Amino acid sequence: MNITATQVNELRQMTGAGMMDCKKALVECNGDKQAAIDYLRKKGQKIAMKRADRDATEGCVISKATEDHKFAAVIMLNCETDFVGANADFVGTTKQLLDFAVENRIKDMEALNAATINGMTLEAIVTDLTAKTGEKVQVGKYFAIEAEYVTNYNHQGNRLSTIVGFNKAFNGIEEIAHEVALQIAAMDPVAIDENDVPQATKDNEYNVAIEKTKQEQIQKAIEVALKKAGINPAHVDSDDHINSNMAKGWITEEDAAKAREIKEQVAAEKAGSLNMTMIENIAKGRLAKFFKENCLLDQVSLIADPKTVREYIQAGDKEATVTAFNRVKLG
Repeated sequence: MNITATQVNELRQMTGAGMMDCKKALVECNGDKQAAIDYLRKKGQKIAMKRADRDATEGCVISKATEDHKFAAVIMLNCETDFVGANADFVGTTKQLLDFAVENRIKDMEALNAATINGMTLEAIVTDLTAKTGEKVQVGKYFAIEAEYVTNYNHQGNRLSTIVGFNKAFNGIEEIAHEVALQIAAMDPVAIDENDVPQATKDNEYNVAIEKTKQEQIQKAIEVALKKAGINPAHVDSDDHINSNMAKGWITEEDAAKAREIKEQVAAEKAGSLNMTMIENIAKGRLAKFFKENCLLDQVSLIADPKTVREYIQAGDKEATVTAFNRVKLG
């Protein structure tokens, strides 16, 4: 059957598939356009199955808020290479999915997976895009926020986006909300405030701080003992360093043996006589520092240093605060 260039172009416009793929599909289906579309979709399914075990860490990240600033969403559509991720069709599909989600106020990934988007399921859209690109494609993340006021921020290059919600709107909220969205993008907070940090995370950070402080106290005692014995602690801080410095003639075998003995003996003695009250106080201070550096409202504001983000927001309205945020970044 003679397949015309017009037929091929029409199918290409409908599917986004390559010219040769469209021509082959029309030939295989005797010019039946709908059958050719199904053919290309099945081909996409086969490609998807073949590439299911591939890593898809590149792609496109975009966020958007409704005009009334009551709802915002962010989506990550993944592929295998940054070349495909920057492709206009790939970015366009990401925007179409996001536009649909925001317009219909889709609340989570489960609802997005269940939705019918322009007559197609999300799975079918992803399969079609897999056929067009020849790469594994998947929706990596989708988050949405509903609040009294929300805004979003898209970093140049479609690799990083944020959304943030506030408990109220007030005069000047547009500028303040924008700066907070930028703060989230730049400083990558893990929670809104200390109360928002999971207890498991708090416990882990505290335990890490305890162990780190113990090791520091032991190391200080070892260094004091080594210096007292006339040995430079920097020359014997590891077995590799000791062997290397002996080969260079910087320390003798006797000094090396003595250093190892001191390190073992002092470490054991100090570990058994640590001041746990002091260590716990230091650990609490380190946990407080963790909150200050990683909780959004406690971070130093990039726009209003030395004020915290909480103080920056409350300069606009004393009762205003952040209720939720999401930060999505490729990689």
